[in-house]
Amino acid sequence: MAEYAMLIFWVVLLILLIVVEAVTAQMVTIWFAAGAAGAIVAELLGAQVWLQWIVFIAVSAVALVATRPLVRKLTKTRVQPTNADRCIGQTAVVTEEIDNIAAKGQVNVNGIIWSARSSDGSVIQKDAKVTVEKIDGVKLIVKTN
Repeated sequence: MAEYAMLIFWVVLLILLIVVEAVTAQMVTIWFAAGAAGAIVAELLGAQVWLQWIVFIAVSAVALVATRPLVRKLTKTRVQPTNADRCIGQTAVVTEEIDNIAAKGQVNVNGIIWSARSSDGSVIQKDAKVTVEKIDGVKLIVKTN
């Protein structure tokens, strides 16, 4: 049994790393799984324990360096700007008094009427000019000029 101890260790480590990778789906342990597979091959070829660890580290490092840029490129999330994003930073005119507590208020920006809330919670009167700070769902968050 002692003669198979390292083989069992590497196989268990490989399985554990693959399970962690499958559960997280974040590409965090796949490189170490490749290293464990390399160590299994080294063990089967009769390599000493210290050499198995060197193979594990080397294969893991090479796999990480070789594939990490590609993985980052493939998993990068892209934010697609919309026409609504053009409102941010624009000046708008309040068409209905903005009152966050009463959950009411509208502004006209670029000829489009939007529901609006003030960023600081203040009541903003009709016909006031405001600046659009951000979009929260279907509401513009504005501040007084």
